[in-house]
Amino acid sequence: MTSTTAETAITTAQTSEAELLIGGMTCASCAARVERKLNRMEGVSATVNFATEKAKVTYGAGVQVADLIATVEKTGYTAEEPAPPEPEPEAATGAPEQDPELGALRHRLLVSALLAAPVVLLAMVPSLQFDNWQWLSLTLAAPVVVWGGAPFHRAAWTNLRHGAATMDTLVSVGTLAAFGWSLWALFFGDAGMPGMHGEFRLTVSRMDGASTIYLEVAAGVVALILLGRYLEARSKRRAGAALRALMELGAKDVAVLRDGREVRVPVADLAVGDRFVVRPGEKIATDGTVVEGVSAVDAAMLTGESVPVDVGPGDRVTGATVNAGGRLVVEAARVGADTQLARMAKLVEDAQNGKAEVQRLADRISAVFVPVVILVALGTFGVWLGVTGDTVAAFTAAVAVLIIACPCALGLATPTALMVGTGRGAQLGILIKGPEVLESTRRVDTVVLDKTGTVTTGRMTLQAVYAADGEDEKELLRLAGALEHASEHPVARAIAAGAEERAGALPPVEHFENVPGRGVRGRVDGREVAVGRLYEELPKELARAAREAEQEGRTAVVAGWDGRARGVLAVADAIKETSAEAVRELRALGLRPVLLTGDNRTVAEAVAKSVGIDSGDVFAEVLPEDKVDVVRRLQREGRAVAMVGDGVNDAAALATADLGLAMGTGTDAAIEAGDLTLVRGDLRVAADAIRLSRRTLATIKGNLVWAFGYNVAALPLAAAGLLNPMIAGAAMAFSSVFVVTNSLRLRRFR
Repeated sequence: MTSTTAETAITTAQTSEAELLIGGMTCASCAARVERKLNRMEGVSATVNFATEKAKVTYGAGVQVADLIATVEKTGYTAEEPAPPEPEPEAATGAPEQDPELGALRHRLLVSALLAAPVVLLAMVPSLQFDNWQWLSLTLAAPVVVWGGAPFHRAAWTNLRHGAATMDTLVSVGTLAAFGWSLWALFFGDAGMPGMHGEFRLTVSRMDGASTIYLEVAAGVVALILLGRYLEARSKRRAGAALRALMELGAKDVAVLRDGREVRVPVADLAVGDRFVVRPGEKIATDGTVVEGVSAVDAAMLTGESVPVDVGPGDRVTGATVNAGGRLVVEAARVGADTQLARMAKLVEDAQNGKAEVQRLADRISAVFVPVVILVALGTFGVWLGVTGDTVAAFTAAVAVLIIACPCALGLATPTALMVGTGRGAQLGILIKGPEVLESTRRVDTVVLDKTGTVTTGRMTLQAVYAADGEDEKELLRLAGALEHASEHPVARAIAAGAEERAGALPPVEHFENVPGRGVRGRVDGREVAVGRLYEELPKELARAAREAEQEGRTAVVAGWDGRARGVLAVADAIKETSAEAVRELRALGLRPVLLTGDNRTVAEAVAKSVGIDSGDVFAEVLPEDKVDVVRRLQREGRAVAMVGDGVNDAAALATADLGLAMGTGTDAAIEAGDLTLVRGDLRVAADAIRLSRRTLATIKGNLVWAFGYNVAALPLAAAGLLNPMIAGAAMAFSSVFVVTNSLRLRRFR
């Protein structure tokens, strides 16, 4: 037993991790096959994610990355290690249409659809059939089947060489069989004769085959399946942008002190121990310690703290936060991958690369469905040949089986419902990122709400004014607002804006002075005015007002003149007017709301009370890593967690949650990490988003039930010879029309 434990410890110590980019996967069953092959290697544990097209592999000392790549390539796919991250031009972060692979798929779809449309019309509308129309159909259908269907044929050939079958196999076999039979009928049968007209017949007859062509089926199936693939790919391509959005937050260059002079260098050249200068308004280049200067640092993008933090010599600062006040000199403590920003990026990456809990239903079932259909088609051919002795009738019945079973509706079930659902969502301010998201909306029972920018506005505003006995509130605002107007501190700006709104134009200031860490003072209208923490004693009513303001989660600022405190100004991050109503709607959906914030507990509990969240469901004073831990802790308790946030500090938690809802008014990192984006920034839209997602999921499941039910019911009819391939093609087309029509009902969602 001891020996085994020691061996395990050695093995654990010797394991390494690698990430591989997998190419050539077309469905979730492809990812499952790659994963299965990798896990069969000794000492290897792998997870393959179809959505991100990545494999995360843990391997022992006897295995090399080259061995992993070789195994993937033997399975019929490509693999390579990711290239080091490089800054990308702005255009690279644009719409998914700019992706070269997606653009090529779109081009293939458009050309195939334009060529297939007249082929289908000529075959299905006999009145359009002119002399030798069949040869025009062949001319138009050939490039669709050969070039348009090339991705399916290549995938089917790869699967065949490795003894596997997927939906690609059935699409390829069905279209090639229909096309091949059409070629035989045109060149060796009666179908190529001038004046030939296509007819609809319900059953297979002995003389049908030589005069019947199925070009519209071959071309139509390819075009429709390409449409499904394009819609699916378009919704998938934005998956990896969160990391880029995170890293873009950091400073690009930095003013390093070298021999007493400032030298601009790229942030990548910064080393631990270097001292660098941060001017007002600039981002702090990396994590470090302040050695000179005093200022206020806005860390809301990383910590969620709504009030900027005053810093001075000896205080630690974090990279990517903004210097909102004076000049600082900072000594670098951590650089590169060790910084808090880089660690957050790693958290998002790990969360996004995790294996999706729910695989696409169509791909799972097709692993069994496709081989069964092929066997049924072969069996149909054999039985008909044995019973009737007629090769034409036998082959016609077998082709009918393949065509009736072509999973066109199956391929459209998810992307069409998703397209209509997301289109309607966009009209309502809701962006749904992909079909995997929808299953989570059905299961979630807990919704975690970030405070700053989600429940609140994310902006400091003047909330209340308490004037001492005998003092005029308007005069208090006018003098204090004038002094604060000369300061750059965010709290001062909130007071100045509130004073200007309530008291009108503000007078000028003379002899303005900033007292580090305590406040500001100066001369206004001949009076010596001071605002901040510059008064040793306060009148009882002002001391009480300050305490009450702080108990309500507000920042209390004392203002006065001529040596006496005259009033208290209460500043806070204002709660959005719709937040309380949104919490009620979320509860009505059966969700338990939880407040999660980097702010202090007093502020957090005051906000929670205002919007109707229980104090026991408040997590306060948490760092980004802690936010992820809270989400994971709730998940370990058996809860399915939805997370609503808007800041960079929420990105990792959004990616870790079962369902991430990002406020569209927030940062790009949060938006890209979320599964759903609420464009309007109104928390009430979160409830609408969950309702729409659940409705879309129900539509997708209904589509899949119809698609599979149609195939199960139609296959016996085709095998029995009760459907000729033309009817099979029409039934297949009707199945697709039904799926699309059912999906279009989502446009009426309110």
